[in-house]
Amino acid sequence: MTLTRQQGAAGHGNLSTPLIETRGIFKSFGGIHALEDVAVQLMPGEVLALLGHNGAGKSTLIKMLSGAYTPDAGQVLMNGQEVQLSSPRAAQLLGIETIYQNLALADNLDVAANIFLGRELLRGGVLDEDTMELEARKVLDRLKVNLPDLRKPVFNLSGGQRQCIAISRAIYFKARVLIMDEPTAALGPQETAQVNELIQSLKQEGVGIFLISHDMHDVFDLADRVTVMKNGRVVGSSPTSDITQDEVLEMIIAGKLPRGQAASS
Repeated sequence: MTLTRQQGAAGHGNLSTPLIETRGIFKSFGGIHALEDVAVQLMPGEVLALLGHNGAGKSTLIKMLSGAYTPDAGQVLMNGQEVQLSSPRAAQLLGIETIYQNLALADNLDVAANIFLGRELLRGGVLDEDTMELEARKVLDRLKVNLPDLRKPVFNLSGGQRQCIAISRAIYFKARVLIMDEPTAALGPQETAQVNELIQSLKQEGVGIFLISHDMHDVFDLADRVTVMKNGRVVGSSPTSDITQDEVLEMIIAGKLPRGQAASS
């Protein structure tokens, strides 16, 4: 079993450069230490599951990576170069897109309008609806998402179709890092399979994915690696092929590596 407890700068032994990496991240709110010396890495084409109970620090970390929070100390690097995620827009410009559990879709708008929500295409100062529909169709076709009518308000669509729209929006705007918060929550088996297939397609394109999920079956089906957090710290990381669900649960609950496993830096 390969387990590591990460502290300070991480991954010096890796042969390839992480797509995104945090080193020694600290974040406090008043007297509460939300993140303490957090080091995580995401490789191109990798799905990394971030696991832990509520309050473990997962939400704070992904909000920091998406530019909603700024760290009190530490570094964020992309392709080995330090970057400043000073705002959500700054994160987006670097290719970091976040899909929260509520998907942030406007139910009354159609598919194309949702893909370009907040970043609409204009022609002569007015919305260029024809071009947006054409571009929406291109990205949906690229991801093999079958939606015959792009003029239909999204409230008429299934949960799986809505999730695919949110993913398509991120990919259209050239996401290199995709943060997905509970992507299959409340989806049926067929819709879950559709979203999972889309995630596998994104991996093949080299997109790195942070996966936040409480569903262990999803984690072990989708993730290449797991990182467990507790009380704002990284407990440890392991390839999913080298660890069992029970051992992951032990890390989540006890906040330490499984019995008999030595920590390595």
